Amino acid sequence: MSERSTIFALSSGRPPAAIAVVRVSGPRAGNALNALIGRVPEPRKAALARVRDPANGEVIDEALALWFPAPHSETGEDVAELQLHGGHAVIAAVLDALGALEGCRMAEPGEFTRRAFENGRLDLTEVEGLADLIAAETTAQRRQAYRQLKGLIGDRAEAWRERLVEALALIEARIDFSDEADVPENLVEPALRVASELRAEIAASLGDGGRGERLREGLVVAIAGPPNAGKSTLLNRLARREAAIVSPYPGTTRDVIEVHLDLAGYPVTLLDTAGIRDSDDPVEQDGVRRARARSAMADLVLWVTDASADGGSVGDAAQQVPGAELWWIRNKVDLASKAYVDRNESWCENGINRSFAISAIAGTGMEELIGGLAAFGQAYFAATETALVTRARHRRALQDTVAALERALGQSDRDREELIAEDLRSAARALGRLTGRVDVEDVLDVIFRDFCIGK
Repeated sequence: MSERSTIFALSSGRPPAAIAVVRVSGPRAGNALNALIGRVPEPRKAALARVRDPANGEVIDEALALWFPAPHSETGEDVAELQLHGGHAVIAAVLDALGALEGCRMAEPGEFTRRAFENGRLDLTEVEGLADLIAAETTAQRRQAYRQLKGLIGDRAEAWRERLVEALALIEARIDFSDEADVPENLVEPALRVASELRAEIAASLGDGGRGERLREGLVVAIAGPPNAGKSTLLNRLARREAAIVSPYPGTTRDVIEVHLDLAGYPVTLLDTAGIRDSDDPVEQDGVRRARARSAMADLVLWVTDASADGGSVGDAAQQVPGAELWWIRNKVDLASKAYVDRNESWCENGINRSFAISAIAGTGMEELIGGLAAFGQAYFAATETALVTRARHRRALQDTVAALERALGQSDRDREELIAEDLRSAARALGRLTGRVDVEDVLDVIFRDFCIGK
């Protein structure tokens, strides 16, 4: 520890701000406090102090100083914090003063959290939960991230791993001490019973349809339909801003426009796509191709038609975007005849799940549509409250674990203890990769590079 560099960084938001927090972590954190404020405060108690430049003794600011000695700190090392006034000049002067101290350097992105992981304060799943909590934009994302930060999947994986190690110990005992009189003959069957139970439990956690991962990314709703039906106007109305260009000329939208929304606490990505029609324009043809492709991959498609033009026929919408849930949005009802608006459309016979009559430009019917979208998101994400898996990395590790357990259980000859033991070791390694107990160097850089400098 004494040879390791001491790192520092601004750990609060971008200045100027009312308060700025500068964090220092490492073996020289106490020396840094002595150099800047002349003392080390009592642990975990804020102390008012004048911060001085060690080079010339000039007062930089008056701040609160906190001291967290190892190992009871966020990183597991000695940690110091200075809560300063958040002006550019104050922050720059303090960082310059720290950088001039021997053994101190500016932190790399995510380095504070990486040290917390290396010192056993967090496992990899908790690190990922912290990253997701920082990035959370909606209530549902915040809840999911907080559960992961508090060990939702990490604690479960470690419990599975402990049971697996116990099963492996039975097999190892049968292999290594088969000649001992006090070692029972049948140790393989109890170990395989544990493996079978674990396989069932882990497989059940994988059977969530990937909705834990989807909550991190957001529900995808594509706005599709023929040209000039008001798709871009609807996008702007839902986004409450001018996110897409609106024009009376068909074919204005050529590429897919994405807008991220918080809809009743759930993350939603809206896609405004090109009008789907036959065209000789190669650029528009590519836009139509992209529109069909993105709509087919969406969780929900809003098929928008112009109610004031040809009666707003839904036509072959289900054939244009197969596979997704399809809602028929009859737009421009403010320009349509009252008879059209009032009549009962037989939309259920065309593969359409729901129908709404709206005017995106006037706002008519928008409250019902937004309520329907919110209810759809709530129903879609209902299972995520208990979902363990929130990242593709989690899923791969658990799938590898299940595959290894299935190989162990598939050994037809119960006398092949060595092969069973190797399969159980593979399963344990897969669970270890999930929490970071083994074989983690290949995933560390990918995880930590997404952090800001002061985290």
